[in-house]
Amino acid sequence: MKTLEKWNPFRVTPSWDPFREFEQMQNRLASLFGRRWPVPEGREETFGLTEWMPPVDISEDDKEYTLKAELPGLSKEDVKVSVENGVLSITGERQAEKETKDKKYHRIERSYGSFIRSFTVPEGALADKISAEFKDGILKLHLPKDEKAKSKTVDVRIS
Repeated sequence: MKTLEKWNPFRVTPSWDPFREFEQMQNRLASLFGRRWPVPEGREETFGLTEWMPPVDISEDDKEYTLKAELPGLSKEDVKVSVENGVLSITGERQAEKETKDKKYHRIERSYGSFIRSFTVPEGALADKISAEFKDGILKLHLPKDEKAKSKTVDVRIS
């Protein structure tokens, strides 16, 4: 006599791999945020080119706003900076190396492809006087502040 197996909604079928699904979810999230998580030990890594978004630091002092973007492997000819309707945009593309038939890749971690980073120009910044410099893979933008927007210190006399 055959016994019927009870239906178990939590039973893991052999074709379903929760770790693989978690890794796929991480990769989807990573493509949104421009970062990849390390692959757990003992797991195989899938090959493929990932989208990338260069990291940017923005700082401010009394005279200007400064924006630094990391663009390793690019030259200044590969990057375009524009300001339109109060939005500063940095665009470019990092080309993948051409495949050679005699080369076998074991790991590809560097990301390639086109990118765009856009930032709202702060109130009081002079977008028409922006300047840029590119050195050692770092794009540095200077947005001077309007004289009226510069912070002034006023001593208040207390009576």
